[in-house]
Amino acid sequence: MASNLPGSVRQFGVALRALLVFTAVLGIVYPLVMTGAAQALFHGNANGSIVKIDGKDVASDLIGQAYTMDSGKKDADGKAIMVADPKWFQTRPSASAYDGAASGGSNLGPNNADLIAAIDERRKAVAELEGVDPSQVPPDAVTASASGLDPSISPAYAALQVNRVARERNLPVATVQKLVEDATQGRTLGFLGEPAVNVVKLNNALAALG
Repeated sequence: MASNLPGSVRQFGVALRALLVFTAVLGIVYPLVMTGAAQALFHGNANGSIVKIDGKDVASDLIGQAYTMDSGKKDADGKAIMVADPKWFQTRPSASAYDGAASGGSNLGPNNADLIAAIDERRKAVAELEGVDPSQVPPDAVTASASGLDPSISPAYAALQVNRVARERNLPVATVQKLVEDATQGRTLGFLGEPAVNVVKLNNALAALG
């Protein structure tokens, strides 16, 4: 039976029905299916890869954090000067102090005098902390990631810290080395990128030892 409605009204009706169908399918059904699949297949990742200690959420192994302590000194503004806590594995520097709300790099070029000075200062500090020659300090120990939130370091930087952490915690070196191995992630798909050690997972394993 032919409709007596004007063409423009019929077109509006078709458009409205299409809108409702696509809203239901793409706005309700599809998100629910994807959310359900993510929860079933990748539950931890879908919920932020949260690290728990004693049942409490303490971190995400996707976001790095600083492992520091109060030096007992204050800067010109009266704020406490924080230094590396020798009992923990240290992450690479962060231009945003690992603040998730301020993710980003320094935007300083490789020839920038301020960046060069900062790298030299970091190299000396790491060498002093680990008791090694500055030439032994790996590049990632003195340079920040682009995001400023990278939770991982190179196996070389992790290996440099093993003796210090073992000494500070009165643990066998072999025990600490095993924790580093367990926290080491290989190349993505076996050939992309470089092996890395997730410091958040590593320090969480240290904390579990007491």
